[in-house]
Amino acid sequence: MASSRHVLLLAAVACLTSLASGTQWMVGDGGGWRAKFNETGWTDGKTFVVGDSLQFVYPKEKHTVIMVGKDAFAACDLSANLQLRNWTSGNDVVQLDMPGKVWFICNKPSHCDNGMKLLIDVVDGTVAPSPPLLFPFPFPGMAPAPSLRWPLFPGGSAPAPAPASPAAAPPSAGVRNPVLGVVAAAAAAVVAAALAF
Repeated sequence: MASSRHVLLLAAVACLTSLASGTQWMVGDGGGWRAKFNETGWTDGKTFVVGDSLQFVYPKEKHTVIMVGKDAFAACDLSANLQLRNWTSGNDVVQLDMPGKVWFICNKPSHCDNGMKLLIDVVDGTVAPSPPLLFPFPFPGMAPAPSLRWPLFPGGSAPAPAPASPAAAPPSAGVRNPVLGVVAAAAAAVVAAALAF
């Protein structure tokens, strides 16, 4: 009995661990980090969450990725003493490890002035609402926790999904999978089942 409990707990931990990793966004999708980037609208419709990362791909002899503050971003100030961090490999991954605004520019002469700059607003993933549960609960033989109301939606139906964006991101873009909320709920159910043994 104890071994099946351990297997269920390990399965739940594996599911939850895979959910803990964030989305890796390829900046600019197929076009990469490039001139006039600020005019592409690449961030439109995207939500960047703590734990996500940005991958900047560019010819390393032509561009850079420099994290700066708000004022240096607005003025395209290339002063080295205003640079918070910099990357120059041509294939850089930047972790988004705290909520708030993050500003990036290219510090090659005239590149920032010509729109090679990026503002990201990172939100705390712990406050984002999770998708609704889409599977029947409780499982056979299990009762829901007293604090849960079932069904979760008044009238028994889920809210209508948001309409698709007319400029949908290409498949190469990082995309949040709404099924992950269901997987997390399933993992929680597995933990509950394991604890019931």
